[in-house]
Amino acid sequence: MLGLSGAFDAFWIDAEHAGFTASEIEIAAMAGRGTGLDAFVRLAPTDYASVTRALESGVCGLMAAQIHSAAQAEEFVRWCKFAPRGERGLNTGAYDGRFGALSAGEFTRLANEQTFVAIQIETLGALDACEAIAAIDGVDHLFVGPSDLSQVLGVTGDFMHADCLSALDRVSAACRRTGKSWGAVTPTPEHAAACVARGCTLISLTNDVRLINAGIRGVRGAFERVWLEQ
Repeated sequence: MLGLSGAFDAFWIDAEHAGFTASEIEIAAMAGRGTGLDAFVRLAPTDYASVTRALESGVCGLMAAQIHSAAQAEEFVRWCKFAPRGERGLNTGAYDGRFGALSAGEFTRLANEQTFVAIQIETLGALDACEAIAAIDGVDHLFVGPSDLSQVLGVTGDFMHADCLSALDRVSAACRRTGKSWGAVTPTPEHAAACVARGCTLISLTNDVRLINAGIRGVRGAFERVWLEQ
């Protein structure tokens, strides 16, 4: 539905807060490709096998949640990359290897070049290390999680608080210096505008739950006068 609407460029699959199977990620990625949408998966950085299974499913990349240091971000990159950059196990028989149609050498070269790797900045450790994380070879993107970031900054839910905006400034500066892109979940248009003004190029403006709630409010509002007239 999102792809057919023409309103979106891509989507991400939240395997941090939801227990998606590898098959479910494969189906979601296939549905996205069928309507012209790229997709990446967010994962907790706790399990190498979940990283490689997600990459083999057909998504364009991964995002690590709850990163606390540059060393942890480096480990996640190594899980995502083949040798010599990383330690990913070689399997040419999945979607990203074109089900065996690519030679091992060509597959590993293309995967290392093209796999999108994002690191979330949502903990105090990641914020303190955002410059070092952005400088890691193989990190393509920093992604601000405003809810958790506001929580650890002691202003839960106050996304426009000065401390939260200062964090955006710091992430923006780190990415500008290293030539990396950055993105964010944007709970409100005001927050989205603040991010864009700071160079944010990936705006995550809604999700399935928010869309359903907006639809419920819209339908209820449209029909409310009917109930009032009874």
